[in-house]
Amino acid sequence: MAKKPEIDNVTGVDTTGHEWDGIKELNNPLPKWWVWTWYACILWAVVYMVFYPAWPTLTGYTKGLLGYSQRQLVADNLAAAKAAQTKFIDAVATKSLGEIQQNPELLRFALAGGKASFKDNCAPCHGRGAEGRTGYPNLNDDDWLWGGTPSAIYESIRFGIRSTHDDTRMSDMPKFGPDEILDTAQISDVANYVLSLSGTNSDEQSVTRGAAIFKENCASCHADDGAGMAALGAPNLKDALWLYGSSKEEVTTSINTGRGGVMPHWTGRLNDTTIKELTLYVHSLGGGQ
Repeated sequence: MAKKPEIDNVTGVDTTGHEWDGIKELNNPLPKWWVWTWYACILWAVVYMVFYPAWPTLTGYTKGLLGYSQRQLVADNLAAAKAAQTKFIDAVATKSLGEIQQNPELLRFALAGGKASFKDNCAPCHGRGAEGRTGYPNLNDDDWLWGGTPSAIYESIRFGIRSTHDDTRMSDMPKFGPDEILDTAQISDVANYVLSLSGTNSDEQSVTRGAAIFKENCASCHADDGAGMAALGAPNLKDALWLYGSSKEEVTTSINTGRGGVMPHWTGRLNDTTIKELTLYVHSLGGGQ
């Protein structure tokens, strides 16, 4: 005969017979709602295992009666999105930059693609907002070394600047110091003259000497007035925009070493459609001509 459970004198509840240090465990049943919820969860888990992928196996996993696959769903959605883009991609590939700009819907697509490609390929140097940094041009302003028209930007992206491509844009500034074209004093005078073009130097005697040296050695690329020549990639020295800095020391270093920054060519790395999209995106940033 089963032993009759002991009843707790204080609560009147049966005890389980377990006791620790004089403390007896009460046999309080779980609430009915909790028990039935627990049973329902077990039932739901069993049903889920039957209909959906659940258990790993040696060769994969159980597929379930419905054959549902989140991975396949993502693949199908990507395929559908790619199919929807095909007509736009084909249009960008076959149309000129000017024709794309005349088509608002196609232009929106190209700008979106260009923005994404810019972040993947160009942002490490030019910044995520294309704001540039020392040695890397700001693409938001209207100061362009090789021109800011769509066709000029397209050529710069395709062939790069001083890159390894046979058709790269090439314009090497002489190393006036190491090549012994000018001595230290002459370089200093030219730096003062260059700074005076944007109103940031007041040493008049040095500026006068530097002007003569500039005309003889620099004007062939930067023009007599220092306004630069986009065809040669020679920057405008009259504005307040400086690629390597506007201090006397930084300008002196530029004249002395020639700098010679390099931009890689993207032909062969990116397809022509992507290069077109990048071109239109860069042109749209605000400084495009």
